[in-house]
Amino acid sequence: LFNEQLAKKNNVSINIFFMKNKYINLYNNFINLTTNKSLYKGLLTQQDTFSDRLTLFLIHFAFFLKEFKNSENQKILQEIYDFIFRQLELNIREIGYGDQSVNKKMKNYINNFHAIISNIHFWNKLDRNEKEKNISPFLTNFQNIDYLVDYFDEFRNNLAKKTLKSFLKSVSNNNYGSSKT
Repeated sequence: LFNEQLAKKNNVSINIFFMKNKYINLYNNFINLTTNKSLYKGLLTQQDTFSDRLTLFLIHFAFFLKEFKNSENQKILQEIYDFIFRQLELNIREIGYGDQSVNKKMKNYINNFHAIISNIHFWNKLDRNEKEKNISPFLTNFQNIDYLVDYFDEFRNNLAKKTLKSFLKSVSNNNYGSSKT
């Protein structure tokens, strides 16, 4: 019985380790996209904040989930969702927040993320002003976000050209919107 329990425990550990590494490249791609300096040119302050970076990260992730959402991808997208939010939680803990604070922040971030998904749901059918109106509530530290509308249009179009499998294997070059001024 002990050997059986140990084998199950080891299998779970292996699965957790595999899952941690399975989507780390995707997570890092979103981090790379989010650190694109051109995204922050409309900031009201001199320096971007953790909240600004997290918001842009969540918008990227929302477009990703929206683009690849279908019954065929349901299980893998759920795994990715779980992984991404687990990584975010770990990063918040690394910053030094306590357990109660982390739980509260994670709840707020998840609620914010679902609001983002709701606001971009019909992105393809929205005109430019509606797109701006739909993402501006999340970008309160930004002024003149029209360049971000262009950026996320280009990002979504790029996602539409790929399959989920190819996107998971690719390395981001974060050149979206670089030709825009």
